[in-house]
Amino acid sequence: MTYQELSEQIAQKQSYLCVGLDTDLKKLPHHLLTEPDPVFAFNRAIIDATADLAVAYKPNIAFYEAQGPRGWESLQKTLDYIPANCFTIADAKRGDIGNTSGLYARAFFDPAAAGLHFDSITVAPYMGHDSVTPFLDYEGKWVILLALTSNPGSADFQRQSLGEQELFEAVIETANSWAGPDRIMFVVGATQAAELGRIRQLAPKNFLLVPGVGAQGGSLEDVSRYGLTTDGGLLVNASRSILYASGGTDFARRARAEAVSLQQEMARHLQAIR
Repeated sequence: MTYQELSEQIAQKQSYLCVGLDTDLKKLPHHLLTEPDPVFAFNRAIIDATADLAVAYKPNIAFYEAQGPRGWESLQKTLDYIPANCFTIADAKRGDIGNTSGLYARAFFDPAAAGLHFDSITVAPYMGHDSVTPFLDYEGKWVILLALTSNPGSADFQRQSLGEQELFEAVIETANSWAGPDRIMFVVGATQAAELGRIRQLAPKNFLLVPGVGAQGGSLEDVSRYGLTTDGGLLVNASRSILYASGGTDFARRARAEAVSLQQEMARHLQAIR
């Protein structure tokens, strides 16, 4: 999906919602456990309930890797089921020396290899440009770099001073010399909304993937105020608040209700910047 296509989807759906498919087998409604593939059955129902409201889906790869080969099968079926007009993110947080990163890229981007065809992948930039550029070798695919995350330990390294900059600012500035905003996004936690003004100065055109709204307590209003651009510029992720809105047979209906609430607020913020 191109930058323009993603921006058009945001305008069309009046939404910048990304649904995180962090599907935990231990948290699934009990009635799904008799399904041949409970994880895929759950994901399919969530996608059916939210596809007209979401512009992106983000499976967290750890939830699928933890189930071994069965989990990878669930992941592939889920990816194949996501509508073509939705942006797909492999939340894998990969990053290693060049030849290894090249194989990670092949696994998630080349359907002739592992069968997966994600639009993008999250990458940890700590090892520098040669750990990131192999992902950029795949034309039309996106790299989403960790910049300023919302976990308590983010301050251990990301907020370290480098003279007049902090490390997360150097990551953004340096990464934008590797590729343009049509190929690189940045992860910024919703609980870091106060820093979005600084980040927008360094990355005025880049899309930002913002987790932490919903169960983690991030403010959609603050994120939208400081992060939205005329192109959209945001993918705000919600996972647990949508997936586990109910543990019963009404889980999909309740998931949709939560997604509708987020989309309606997003529509108001989008209208306000026009």
